[in-house]
Amino acid sequence: MDAPTTTPAGDNGVTGQNGIPGAGAEVAGRGTSGDMSSGWFDPAPGPPTGTDTEAPAAEARAEEAAAAGAPEPSPPVAAPAAEVPAPSVQVPDPAPTAAALFFGSTPHRSPAAPRTRQPSPDALRVRRTLAEIQPVADRATSYFYALLFVRHPELRPMFPPAMDTQRDRLFKALLTAADHMDTPEVLSDYLRRLGSGHRKYGTRAAHYPAVGEALIGALARYAEAVWDAETEAAWVRTYTAVSQIMIDAAAESELTSPAWWHAEVVAHDLRTPDIAVVTLRPDQPYPFLAGQYTSLETPWWPRIWRHYSFAAAPRPDGLLTLHVKAVPAGWVSNALVHRARPGDVLRLGPPSGSMTVDHTTDNGLLCIGGGTGIAPIKALVEDVAEHGERRPVEVFYGARTDYDLYDIDTMLRLAKSHSWLSVRPVVDDRSQFPDAVRQFGPWNAYDAYLSGPPGMIRSGLDALRTVGIPGSRIRHDAVEELVAAGD
Repeated sequence: MDAPTTTPAGDNGVTGQNGIPGAGAEVAGRGTSGDMSSGWFDPAPGPPTGTDTEAPAAEARAEEAAAAGAPEPSPPVAAPAAEVPAPSVQVPDPAPTAAALFFGSTPHRSPAAPRTRQPSPDALRVRRTLAEIQPVADRATSYFYALLFVRHPELRPMFPPAMDTQRDRLFKALLTAADHMDTPEVLSDYLRRLGSGHRKYGTRAAHYPAVGEALIGALARYAEAVWDAETEAAWVRTYTAVSQIMIDAAAESELTSPAWWHAEVVAHDLRTPDIAVVTLRPDQPYPFLAGQYTSLETPWWPRIWRHYSFAAAPRPDGLLTLHVKAVPAGWVSNALVHRARPGDVLRLGPPSGSMTVDHTTDNGLLCIGGGTGIAPIKALVEDVAEHGERRPVEVFYGARTDYDLYDIDTMLRLAKSHSWLSVRPVVDDRSQFPDAVRQFGPWNAYDAYLSGPPGMIRSGLDALRTVGIPGSRIRHDAVEELVAAGD
């Protein structure tokens, strides 16, 4: 991760500016002093949210919508069911659920970074609220969305047509934020990336107060036993600090990069009946690092975004390569594999991901890729080659059957071209091939990279730790997101 940025989450300067119920007018950028005290919730008349009587009719409609189980419509009849993510390469990144507008998914924290400080009073109050909410999380989240859409119907078009698979994302995001709020060195960098990346959804500064308003309203209703003025103030401070980091990051990235890139499909290679290698030409330079991934939207499913890893290091011609596996009832993956053709134009969000090579060391690379998870591994191999390094790279390429090793010929050709590269295909009908790593080694001078299904990443982590590789030298992306999406 990049160098951390510490932000004052509990600055007293915000307390007089956070009358969340009214949401207020749009404010842009930082405050005049450039600090965190330029609250994004302008004061409004009326009582605190905990005893909100500002819009009883709206609350009644929200209650009815939440009780009905959904403020959102069902997907179109012709639409397939919600997407099940492919391994590592395809990570769910829905158009902006309120959870995404709040915290998004899960920031990565190295297992080697223990918490050394006592929880702050705000953190204790936030966690107490979450403990109270947990038994009724589904109802609280339904009410949150209903309240958001009833009070701010103009936000509804920003959301995807079906949100059934995203119902629990808000609560999981809140748990994550509560767990990290006292470790700004972890949370700040993650939130900056989120704030920058959410520009592609059309997220604006004015949307954050609306989300905060609905959040406080839902918490006040469903955590009534522990809710008081101090707890509300703790949540206001926490949310204000978090949203300010994201807003500032979006404003900064707007100066240097577009909210999204258009990318034309220039080649479509169907390797198997359900796996395609798709080559794209972006409409302007697209800066990324080998091992990173992009978010992608197709013209056939507007507002539905998915993540795909780049299958090649940056190229002089600027072309981008993705490996896509069509998953059962997958919206985006099936469109890319079975419908996309040269000439089609997609949209790309900014690159992300920390599974990149550290070129300041001479450690070897131990790479474990399962299925289409071989895509970013291939990019890492090319990156090492382009840097002219001779560090050893050991690749374990796993699949359930020989047929699923769709890119083995490419990997073996790379191994013939580079004496420092070894490629070992491992076929296991249980897909537990990371255990094969234990048969080789030693690995104490290697950095490890994992890319594949959640189960493979879990077993891979266990295998790597048992052979002596510390958690701080094991890199993978978004296993928590994969697990959440697969629930």
